[in-house]
Amino acid sequence: MAGHIISIIGGKGGVGKSQLAANMAFAYAAEIRAKVLLLDFDQKACGDQNIITGLKSKKHLKELAEFSGAIDPRSIQLFTADHKAGVSFIGMPTEPILANQIQEEGLGKVLKAITNIYPITIIDAGSELTPLTLKALEFSTLIFLVASPDLLAVNQCRRMYSDLVTLLFPKDMIQIIVNQAVNGHPVSPDVIGKQIGKPVFHSIPRDDASCVAALSRSTPVIVANKSSAFGNGVTDGVRKLIQKNVLRTLEQLQKPTGVNATANVNGASGAAGASDDKKRDQWTELKSRVHKSLIEEMDLKKQDENDPKAKIILREQVKKLVVELLSKEDTKGVLNNRDDMNRIVKEILDEALGLGPLEDMLADKSISEIMVVGPKKIYYEQAGKVRKSEITFTNDRQVLNVIERIVAPIGRRIDEKTPYVDARLPDGSRVHAIIPPCSIDGCCITIRKFPEKRLDYKDIVKFGSMTEEMADFLRISVEAHRNIVVSGGTGSGKTTLINVLGGFIQSDERIITCEDSAELNFPQDHVVRLETRPPSLEGEGEIDIRCLVKQTLRMRPTRIVVGECRGGETLDMLQAMNTGHDGSMTTVHSNSPRDAISRLETLVQYAGAGLPQKAIKEMIASAVHMIVQQSRMDDKSRKVTYITEIGGMQGDVITLQDIFVYKQEGMGKDGKLIGKFMATGFIPKFIESLEKKGYKVPRGLFTNRT
Repeated sequence: MAGHIISIIGGKGGVGKSQLAANMAFAYAAEIRAKVLLLDFDQKACGDQNIITGLKSKKHLKELAEFSGAIDPRSIQLFTADHKAGVSFIGMPTEPILANQIQEEGLGKVLKAITNIYPITIIDAGSELTPLTLKALEFSTLIFLVASPDLLAVNQCRRMYSDLVTLLFPKDMIQIIVNQAVNGHPVSPDVIGKQIGKPVFHSIPRDDASCVAALSRSTPVIVANKSSAFGNGVTDGVRKLIQKNVLRTLEQLQKPTGVNATANVNGASGAAGASDDKKRDQWTELKSRVHKSLIEEMDLKKQDENDPKAKIILREQVKKLVVELLSKEDTKGVLNNRDDMNRIVKEILDEALGLGPLEDMLADKSISEIMVVGPKKIYYEQAGKVRKSEITFTNDRQVLNVIERIVAPIGRRIDEKTPYVDARLPDGSRVHAIIPPCSIDGCCITIRKFPEKRLDYKDIVKFGSMTEEMADFLRISVEAHRNIVVSGGTGSGKTTLINVLGGFIQSDERIITCEDSAELNFPQDHVVRLETRPPSLEGEGEIDIRCLVKQTLRMRPTRIVVGECRGGETLDMLQAMNTGHDGSMTTVHSNSPRDAISRLETLVQYAGAGLPQKAIKEMIASAVHMIVQQSRMDDKSRKVTYITEIGGMQGDVITLQDIFVYKQEGMGKDGKLIGKFMATGFIPKFIESLEKKGYKVPRGLFTNRT
């Protein structure tokens, strides 16, 4: 089994990071009773680890990086100094000139090999994101970011954490340790966690006496006085890692590679480190610098999303600051006129306060869908055709920021453990997002825009999706409390159609909707909208569609509308339709009415009730009255291709009778379909029962016009 590397970094010097790294190595060796490797990567504090451990390696880190042979258990002994307490140590050159000449690529090969030699490697990675430090982090399983109860140290730690997240290191991989903690201190671990934006993993008490005494003897505290407050604190932290299997959990996370080549972090080199293969243009560089400075100047997260006036005031304040920051930049050759200035200010504001490059697309009413595939590819659907946008994101982190800005207000989350999410925008537009490692080419976003004006049946008829006769028949069916399943493929318009059908429901009825992401919008006043909830970070508290459907039965519904049946909730929905909640509706993914029946049969089995196949079919035949098939055609138009009544059972087969169908006859020269909607002439069974109750149904609906 491969070993693990733990890198320990500090937001600033003076937080006891080096002493913590050394003592953690000795504590680990004592706990696991195996050899542990300690490496000194701190180029700014050359030789400090030699003093803390009392060890001097046979050869230093620069020589290790330049070693051309294979790294194995025998060759590594040419470099290490070995302590009787079970720690092997390789130090930094004591001369700063040599320390700055270390080639990080050579050490990358070493780090890859030592995980097959040592179960645990502890790296003192310094307090700056140098190329050497970034190479250590790239091969690490866990990053410990060390803070102390000092506001300046906490602030620097917050910036370091932000830089690491910007470089796409998983948030769970970065854990906070508070060193020199003091009971009753106003800068408590809770305060530190809130300031950094991540809970503290572990605290180690301040113990100056033990640390100074051990340092004066060049002996780690764990060796000199293991039972001291500091020694116990370090040991408890190591035991916490072991008992909770933290390293085993974190090794599944996907880490960024080559970060030392692409880092745009002030601590790394002070310059924008663009890769040799792909340099960003000056415009993007300028935007990135100003945006980074803006984040350092203002806390943009402290904005009231529900107060329009506050948002306007904040935008004006941010705009003023952006202009000031731009005035300090060298914009020669980048901003050539007032239009350029206005454009870059708008783009920075959109990134800082809105959804970045997507803002203009969301404002364009002619665009119906937006699809983001990584930072450099944005597609959109306009007038039924998918086009590629010239607008791009700066990097994958910016795409992730947009996703987090969408999901946070509605209590959803997305991270390495749950790398996908369904959400909605304030206007009701549906959002789906998925991030690495599931999405290989970067973060992906799909936004199905919600129409500004709620579509009604007249709009659907006008668009050519159905005829007036079909719309009239569907109105009669809804008013007659028929249970309807809307069937169709992805993007075929199922949600739009069920919204139209919902508009036919009488205003004095109580409607309860259940959805993963709320997008149904009925015009009635008495509507209860329920939405699922994902599990918490601890994996608890999940509320799925099935749970919501069960809850609706205790809420005195007249009708239940489920946004989409895709699992065991189908059984509960059918039982509700069968037990006095006629007029309920739902959607399923399928390509024809017959396929919809098969799909329902399959979904019922997901409930795990163990019902025989015939019982399932009988339940469907008695619960569902009609299937409305919505299809997306070859010319990208959307049409109701079947309105079909379920006639019951004949033997083991559910009988279906088409009432209206769409017949395609060809394709015109303009690429548009040629076809027509036709009534089959069959009069549904429930029409006769309606007529007996005095409901006048025009029989002309079921005949074709000449």
